[in-house]
Amino acid sequence: QVQLVESGGGSVQPGGSLRLSCSASGIRFSIYTMAWYRQAPGKQRELVTTITSGGTTNYADSVKGRFTISRDNAKNTVYLQMSSLKSEDTAVYYCNADYYSNRNYWGQGTQVTVSS
Repeated sequence: QVQLVESGGGSVQPGGSLRLSCSASGIRFSIYTMAWYRQAPGKQRELVTTITSGGTTNYADSVKGRFTISRDNAKNTVYLQMSSLKSEDTAVYYCNADYYSNRNYWGQGTQVTVSS
């Protein structure tokens, strides 16, 4: 049974930082491209960042220079370090695991709220 479990969400003031974690089980984690998506209220889910099995990363323009994705294959975990948070970063953040679009799995999501 595949499980992706996110943690680390919460409330933070603008300019603050949070680190999200996504722990995977039931998959051969190291071969998957891992990604973080987010969905704000009333908006479509959007891709935030990806990291391939080889460690290549990609970021949405809106988070470049502020967010960093990383992975620890020994721990089957992917991280999202978020800094200089803005109110527009408020959303539910979802972890995704993808293997050539043939196998694709989602976590349950974790809420991030940026507010003063």
